[in-house]
Amino acid sequence: MKVKPIYILTLFFAFAYTQAQQQIEIKYSGFLEFKEEDTPGLKVMTRDDSGQIHIVHEGIDMYCDQALLYSNDNFVEAYGNVKMHQGDSINMTSKYVEYSGKTKLAFASGEVVLREPSSTLTTDTLYFDRAKQQSYYKSGGQVVRDSSGTITSRIGRYYMNAKKYQFVKDVELVNPDYTIHTEQLDFYTETGHAFLYGPSTIKTAESKTYCEKGFYNTETKQGYAVKKSRIDYDNRIFEGDSMFFDNNRNFASATNNIKVTDTTNKSIIKGHYAEVYKLKDSVFITKRALAITVQEKDTVYIHADTLMVTGKANKRITRAFKNAKFYKSDMSGKADSIHANHQTGLTELINISKSNSKDAFSTKRQPILWNLGNQMTGDTIQVKSNPKTEKMDSLLVFDNAFIISKDTLNAGYNQITGKTLTGLFDENNKLKQVDIDKNAESIYFARNDKNELVGIDKSKSGSISIFFHNGTVEELRKIRQVDGKTYPESQFPKNVRKLRGFDWREEERPKSVEDLFSDDPPLNLPIIKGLEDYVPQEDFFDDEMLNRMEAADKSEIKRSENTVTNPKASRNLPERKKKEIRGKKETIQVKERKPQILQPKQE
Repeated sequence: MKVKPIYILTLFFAFAYTQAQQQIEIKYSGFLEFKEEDTPGLKVMTRDDSGQIHIVHEGIDMYCDQALLYSNDNFVEAYGNVKMHQGDSINMTSKYVEYSGKTKLAFASGEVVLREPSSTLTTDTLYFDRAKQQSYYKSGGQVVRDSSGTITSRIGRYYMNAKKYQFVKDVELVNPDYTIHTEQLDFYTETGHAFLYGPSTIKTAESKTYCEKGFYNTETKQGYAVKKSRIDYDNRIFEGDSMFFDNNRNFASATNNIKVTDTTNKSIIKGHYAEVYKLKDSVFITKRALAITVQEKDTVYIHADTLMVTGKANKRITRAFKNAKFYKSDMSGKADSIHANHQTGLTELINISKSNSKDAFSTKRQPILWNLGNQMTGDTIQVKSNPKTEKMDSLLVFDNAFIISKDTLNAGYNQITGKTLTGLFDENNKLKQVDIDKNAESIYFARNDKNELVGIDKSKSGSISIFFHNGTVEELRKIRQVDGKTYPESQFPKNVRKLRGFDWREEERPKSVEDLFSDDPPLNLPIIKGLEDYVPQEDFFDDEMLNRMEAADKSEIKRSENTVTNPKASRNLPERKKKEIRGKKETIQVKERKPQILQPKQE
């Protein structure tokens, strides 16, 4: 029998099982065969030279080379160069599609490509639920968005109304400038906004960012992280509770519980707000800021209101501003500012040029240094050490130099003052010699070998040299003495036993790391709201969808008088979902129906 081409054929099949439903409509078919003897209501259509078969249903247009229409079940199978369009929002192509007018669920397989205005999805098999306007794949897929890159995952779901993808398992976003790996990714195609959940990394040529909850704008290359946040640069590790990062500028800032580790110089900076500029090799940190330099035999701690670390890895400089302090086991100090050059080993304690009398620190900002029992002050103090051996070499005090130490039996204070001070250290980082030049004055409690007080020496001279042994004064030499005399203790009044400018500040001396924070104001850390926790995907095959399929299956089974074992509406569901629909506890082994291309009969 020869079948004539049918150029405009519209078939309507009245059908209803619980409510009125619109039938699948054939707008165009080339060749048509009725296969009622095989399956009641089956029509086989094949394209001709004029064009593909055109199928429509409630706002969707489908084109294919061959189609099987089961009119009694409102169900169609489409083969060969299948195209499915939904307005201007969705365009899908594949080798095969089956679609139920009852459930509004489409199943596509074979080189599936789903395009929407901002992205393109490719996968092997795809479910498209028109009722919920969602599509879903579970066997691997890829989404391309030109300005963002290519996203691959094991499982993916697209919410068409929200223009949102949810990717799960082995998620990777590849862009020429960066690569993202994560376990769960929510991605918005219109904005390029990506939300990362679970262990996640963002790698660029300059950095590696890790978090377990974060956000990344693929357009601006900016983002933030709020759980186990960490950025690795070439030689710095940056950690904090909440982090913002800009990969265009290689800049990052963090809030609360900050830790910056310098892997080259074995140093750590801590605080509660920090900024890192990778290209400028700088770190700014405040709120309980603390710099820790780990040495082989000792560790140096520097604390201030604000810390800045600048310079290349081999030329680091640490600057501490406002109420700066440092502590190590054999030395501590305090100043308005402290500068430490890690390459040269020079540490400077610097005074401010002007002080505000209303400022709590204004009267106590003159730099001060403690070494064992000695207190040294001056307008500026420099300590020179050997970066390789980690041993202190020398000490310089510029202008208004003053050194004080308690007498061994607490009879008073040994004091020397002058314009400048130069000190030398021994192998154990203890002062062994101090020279004070220009207008030197001294008060010295002289004792004999039995540690008995011989007298109290008070003198003026051009310069004074002091020699120490185990931290105590062993000898005092006066050079170009102008005036001086040793008095018996009884003849030396107590009210003249202190030189002008005497200020014993032992109560300020840090004797532990905790003491560095003793006069800090109370710290109130901000509450970080951050991102909402990850909400796991609801099952794509939810109860509402299963109810639709169950109703369609029941209708088909009832119409066929229970001869159908693999109803069309649910046959491509996962087996666990089929079992739910059929209400059986055991797994039903059903052979998958393999669609076959049917050729029209020719005479």
